[in-house]
Formats: sequence, C-alpha cells, structure tokens
Amino acid sequence: QVQLVESGGGLVQDGGSLRLSCTASGSRYSFDVMGWSRQAPGKQRESVAQIFAGINSYYADSVKGRFTISRDNAKNTVYLQMNSLKPEDTAVYYCLSVIGHQSYWGQGTQVTVSS
Repeated sequence: QVQLVESGGGLVQDGGSLRLSCTASGSRYSFDVMGWSRQAPGKQRESVAQIFAGINSYYADSVKGRFTISRDNAKNTVYLQMNSLKPEDTAVYYCLSVIGHQSYWGQGTQVTVSS
C-alpha cells in the first residue's frame, strides 16, 4: 500500500516562503513522476509542478520563477520550495506520485498566504 505523507504547509505573509515535503512509502518500484497539485476553494484542482525520473520538470505558468521542485530518489521524497508567495497561491496542496499508470495522492496540506 503506497502512502504519501506531506508536511510544511502553514500561514505566511504575502512575499514570504514555504517549503513543502512529501515522502512516499510502500512501493518496491521507483516513482516515475512526483509532483504537486493544488485546489483553492471553489476551484478545480490544478497541477503546480512535476518532476520526472530524470531531471526534467514541469511548472504551471503561474508559479514559474517562484517555485522550485526537487526530489531525493534515495528517500522517495519530493520538495516544493515556494518563494514570493501571493494570496492567490492560497490552496490545499496535494502531493502526487505515479508508477506506470497508477497515481497516488497525499492527504493535502493547507497553504495560506495573507495580504
């Protein structure tokens, strides 16, 4: 049973920084993709950033230049460094891990940016 445990959310002021972490366990195989999505109240869940088994990564246009995704394959952990946070970044952030065609989600961590 794959489990994802997230940490690092919280309350921060406009322009501040937070670092999210997500550790995956329960798989004998390496995760092809690890990443983060978010869902704000009344909005659909959107992909924020993903990092693939190599060094390739993807960022939503709204976070490019402010967020950085990285992963530690030895620890099955993915990080999201969020700088220059804005009130519109307020959302529940969900960790995602993919093996083949199977996706796994974390329970979510709240990020709130006050103006």
